[in-house]
Amino acid sequence: MIIVKEWNFMDLNKVAVYRKEHFTAAHRLHNPAWSDEKNATIFGLCNNKNFHGHNYELTVKITGVPNTDTGYVFDTKVLSALIKKEVLDRFDHKNLNLDTVFFQQLNPTAENIAKIVYQLLRAKLDEHLELKIFLYETERNYVEYPA
Repeated sequence: MIIVKEWNFMDLNKVAVYRKEHFTAAHRLHNPAWSDEKNATIFGLCNNKNFHGHNYELTVKITGVPNTDTGYVFDTKVLSALIKKEVLDRFDHKNLNLDTVFFQQLNPTAENIAKIVYQLLRAKLDEHLELKIFLYETERNYVEYPA
């Protein structure tokens, strides 16, 4: 039996645009509902009461059909400015736990940072555009949202 795949030809018209940015931030992974011992066991050095920092690499992927007038899915100059305003200006050279409203009640794990970045950018994009966030906390550790 031969299985014929149905093609969605609209998907063949989609193009992904990527913008890579960088920010540096400090944070502490800590659950206030747990004992100091449990926090130290679960989070290790990331639970340092004096915080620690990362040089985050952020990649934003926007997917859509190119505009027939401009040829753009999304103007990368506009995307760069949007990321600067919504993400970098809020997070770069900040203590995420102390200097941002987002992580006063939310543990600033890479997973949660990626979700917040997604929410900040998603609110500024047309609904027909798909958005995906890749956040590298280190060269070897990164998260993708949505997965």
